[in-house]
Amino acid sequence: MRILAIGDVVGSIGCQFLRSKLPNLKKIKGIDLVIANGENAADGNGITPATAEYLFASGVDVITLGNHAFRRKEIFDVLENNEYIVRPANYPENTTPGRGKCIVDMGRVHVCIINMLGNAFMESLCCPFKTMDDLLKETEEKIIIVDFHAEATGEKQALGYYLDGRVSAMFGTHTHVQTADEKILEAGTGFITDVGMTGPIRSVLGVKPELIIKKLKEKMPVRFDLADGECKMDCIIFDIDEKSGKTIEIERLEITA
Repeated sequence: MRILAIGDVVGSIGCQFLRSKLPNLKKIKGIDLVIANGENAADGNGITPATAEYLFASGVDVITLGNHAFRRKEIFDVLENNEYIVRPANYPENTTPGRGKCIVDMGRVHVCIINMLGNAFMESLCCPFKTMDDLLKETEEKIIIVDFHAEATGEKQALGYYLDGRVSAMFGTHTHVQTADEKILEAGTGFITDVGMTGPIRSVLGVKPELIIKKLKEKMPVRFDLADGECKMDCIIFDIDEKSGKTIEIERLEITA
């Protein structure tokens, strides 16, 4: 089974670029399942019902989220009703809209996708290590994919090694910068610290560079308008053995115009 994970989709420009590239990539690479992080997919952060529908219509099968998951209140009902949009599982379970994992029926096999939020330099939530332990106790699927939305590379790498042999693959999101450390860990888990970003190339994490520079120099509030121009789609392919649930091949990609 070939699973494609796409890095944080940034704004309408990122959504449009994804739509222009994804169908052909799926065909060329023989992709069976597409996961995309969509927590920044709406202009101005967050995700809206219309943005989510746009990503699904573009060929995405599962949307994962992150620390901006609840930026737009209009998405709350969608999180409750659409099982293929997954928010971080370590938010408080009884008071948080939506779910932290989903199961995709592929016919011959079921795939479990779990979303998790890091604690280092982020909001203080339930420990991602403990939350993963609890989720894995109740998960019977052989193929398990984790999107760990976290700031610190060390925290991402630590969770990757912690989950080695217990999940099929784990990819990091949130930093919008693709790392070059894709690997198959010793017990068969595919891993990358951060899969990257889908959006404008000449930008700082998707935002116009001059705005970020102004903010850092002057320390005053600045409206973060998205950059424009040529785009890229950072992504990674995990080739997973359906019987063992282990990653047997991994390919990191940067798709440009």
